[in-house]
Amino acid sequence: MNIKDKYFDIYTGKSILVTGATGSFGRKFVQTLFEHANPARVVVFSRDELKQYEMAQQFPEDRYPIRYFIGDVRDRERLIRACNGIDLIVHAAAMKHILAAEYNPTECIATNILGAQNVIDAAIENNVKQVVALSTDKAANPINLYGATKLCSDRLFIAGNNLSGKTKTRFSVVRYGNVAGSRGSVIPHFKQMAANGETEFPITHADMTRFVITLADGVQLVNLAMASMEGGEIFVPKLPSVKITDIIPHLCADATYKIIGIRPGEKLHEVMIPYEESRNAIDMGDYYILQPTLHWWNTKGFMEKIEKYGKPVSKPFEYDSGSNDDWMTGDQILELINSIDL
Repeated sequence: MNIKDKYFDIYTGKSILVTGATGSFGRKFVQTLFEHANPARVVVFSRDELKQYEMAQQFPEDRYPIRYFIGDVRDRERLIRACNGIDLIVHAAAMKHILAAEYNPTECIATNILGAQNVIDAAIENNVKQVVALSTDKAANPINLYGATKLCSDRLFIAGNNLSGKTKTRFSVVRYGNVAGSRGSVIPHFKQMAANGETEFPITHADMTRFVITLADGVQLVNLAMASMEGGEIFVPKLPSVKITDIIPHLCADATYKIIGIRPGEKLHEVMIPYEESRNAIDMGDYYILQPTLHWWNTKGFMEKIEKYGKPVSKPFEYDSGSNDDWMTGDQILELINSIDL
């Protein structure tokens, strides 16, 4: 997926709020926004004042139309205040660590589910035009609490289109898997180990595969969704897969691995479209759209796009990283590793 300038037109002259904006995606989104678009104002909404301070060194308020807003998506009133005068919202805030979620389930629910509802309420209260929420492959047939909370969050955002009434606030979701280069992802971890002189790398299972998307492509998907959404869709990109063991030889000379066992709540392969959900999938070429099946779904504008750009899938299928037709080559893996800064 290549970033296209036309997707940035929607941000021109708009006020944009990004929840979780000091995370890996949020910082990349804000950076790309200032490089390619001309927003009236960008509001960084997060609860970590240190990360906001660090981000402000890169994007100071006296040089960029940016404001730093300390707040937590759990705090409904604070969100409502932050969304005053906002046109567009990108919701990236979430509690994402699988094991931390299992040990602290109420905290995960409070952030990922109640926080999602707070974003919806704040958007409707302030007549925000459009909201794009970031999801995860873990929400497809979830086997851990994190995935279950994100599935619930996705359903809340889709249902939000039925709640907005006269405000006509539109909500859509983007779903993708492992982001190469983000905090906690495997490649930066392995690369740091190699930089420290280690040659044996931990692998949970020899057959484990993952989809790969870069932060830039994640931003691209959000821009695409914001520019083309009707409200209610889930956007799923078509991505290459990689076998985790195939990464090892490109890390350092004499690299080997050891099997440490699959961790609790971990899948062998990433699933982005389960078989049952694929019945609602529209093939748009470089990506899929999962359309809601609820009676309020207004398909007029959507079907016009389908007739011009896409087509319903011919039969049910499962889109997972293990059975994917597109696999990264050795050169692509090496290029990806070299592109990631520690």
